[in-house]
Amino acid sequence: MTQFTFITLLAFVSALYLYWGIKKLPHERMQIAAAVPLKKDAAGRWQGLNLTWYGILTANAYVAAVVVALVLMRSAGISFNAIAAIVFLLLAVCVPASRLVAQVVEGKRNTFTVGGAVFVGTLVSPWVVELVNQIPVGDGGLLVPVLPALAAISIAYAFGEGYGRLACISFGCCYGKPLSSCRPALARIAAPFALVFTGSTKKIAYASGLEGVKVFPVQVVTYLLYTATGIGATALFLNGYFGGAFLLSLAVTQLWRVASEFLRDDYRGGGRISAYQWMGVIAVVYGCWAVRQFEDGGRLPDLAAGMDGFWSAGAMLLVQVVWVAIFLYTGLSRVTAATLSFHVKAEKI
Repeated sequence: MTQFTFITLLAFVSALYLYWGIKKLPHERMQIAAAVPLKKDAAGRWQGLNLTWYGILTANAYVAAVVVALVLMRSAGISFNAIAAIVFLLLAVCVPASRLVAQVVEGKRNTFTVGGAVFVGTLVSPWVVELVNQIPVGDGGLLVPVLPALAAISIAYAFGEGYGRLACISFGCCYGKPLSSCRPALARIAAPFALVFTGSTKKIAYASGLEGVKVFPVQVVTYLLYTATGIGATALFLNGYFGGAFLLSLAVTQLWRVASEFLRDDYRGGGRISAYQWMGVIAVVYGCWAVRQFEDGGRLPDLAAGMDGFWSAGAMLLVQVVWVAIFLYTGLSRVTAATLSFHVKAEKI
């Protein structure tokens, strides 16, 4: 597969996924994917556990990030064993951080924050790579070049975070301000693309009372910006510009996080400048330091080798394990419940 074909395919899949998400996910039907009966209450009704589209779409986003990271790292000559170790170590840190940071900043136990997880991941990722270089992972002691690995991780994040915005549309979180609260010029530009959420169990409804109200499509803008950045940074990476790819993907995603906070209407913690905005700024500064600290140390990537590595049995197993683990962590609803009843269709007997 040529670089042009690979990048074109990324762009096409991203556009198609967004089109489907915009059309379907704001509606009430696309929040709960299934309900599992657990036990009967005193009235004889089944109480159920909701499995959410948020969990499905978040798992999809994580898998997309892992796949991109895997292909790019393998193309840069990094062994699969080292990649698997990096992925698991980062997930072991970032997934719990997505809840812990939200607890600290927002004071909520049953919510997640990608921004907080990314900030923690940005801080630890160079040291995770260095740690993997110090432990035997069964690849003959091959050292992982730090900057190419960081660039691949940052690009993978751009795609994963972009795709993950569809999960937010499904749940009705991370939502924009009502158009009536935006500046007139901005409201006119955004009006044709405004999102309207339906369903009383979506966060935008029970947290802000904005069900049925046109709001600024901040999730859509984030999706477009992040995936476009991921595509551009991928082109830089495949041509050997690891520092540029890393800084482009990190700077655009984190600075947009700072700017987009002013367009959001959900609670982001106290203060005019939120903790997440400070995290974004600090992450960019830290990234600039990392580029100066770690030399490239990488070879010109070979996309064919990266694609071959993706189709291996180990890679397929890694992707499946990540999907299941993330779905179980984020897809079992803690803020909604279900009451179910069952009956026999007499006419079908």
